[in-house]
Amino acid sequence: MITVLVVEDDPVAAEAHRAYVEQVAGFAVAGVVHSGADALRFCERAPVDVVLLDFYLPDTHGLTVCRALRAGGSEVDVIAVTSARDLAVIRSAVSVGVVQYLLKPFTFASLRDKLVRYARYREQLGGPGKVSGQADVDGMLATLRTPDHRSLPKGMSGETLQAITEVLTRAPEGVSAAAAADLTGVSRVTARRYLEYLAENGLATRRPHYGQVGRPEVRFYPG
Repeated sequence: MITVLVVEDDPVAAEAHRAYVEQVAGFAVAGVVHSGADALRFCERAPVDVVLLDFYLPDTHGLTVCRALRAGGSEVDVIAVTSARDLAVIRSAVSVGVVQYLLKPFTFASLRDKLVRYARYREQLGGPGKVSGQADVDGMLATLRTPDHRSLPKGMSGETLQAITEVLTRAPEGVSAAAAADLTGVSRVTARRYLEYLAENGLATRRPHYGQVGRPEVRFYPG
């Protein structure tokens, strides 16, 4: 089993990330912490294989955690889970050994894809011996970087899914397919398809909303 430490300051998000990881075969959550200091203490006390690391922590930045891990001699891998879109942050993440970079908000399928590719990468590098040539090295690194287009059903795009997800997360009172369509510029049928996909993956819940007349409207709520 690949052991994972979840580092996320928002308790609700931390629990969601823990639940996501535990749904992926071959992965086990070793712990959940909510600050950079606790993450460093946990890794010193009970080394893990990979850290699922939020960058915006209450006591420090995730990059500072990465640097502290490396300064302490830790070889733990880091998967960044963050809303940080600054190129400078992304460059720094690469320089301190972040192996995957996942932007919030994300779906279970997106995280699963990152973890599955990370597991393949570990398997390829896990044994003794040498590579036969440059192609082997390129292939191993490509395992981490090449998107897996099988993560989404045919005809669905990551960009539209992210747009619908953002609408959903900003609507604690719920959102209908018609409202999501108006806010994202897609058709009502398309919006419903993406909302149904989120619901099927545990990222949204469906509830009927009863108006004054007619049939109840289905609204989707953040899961």
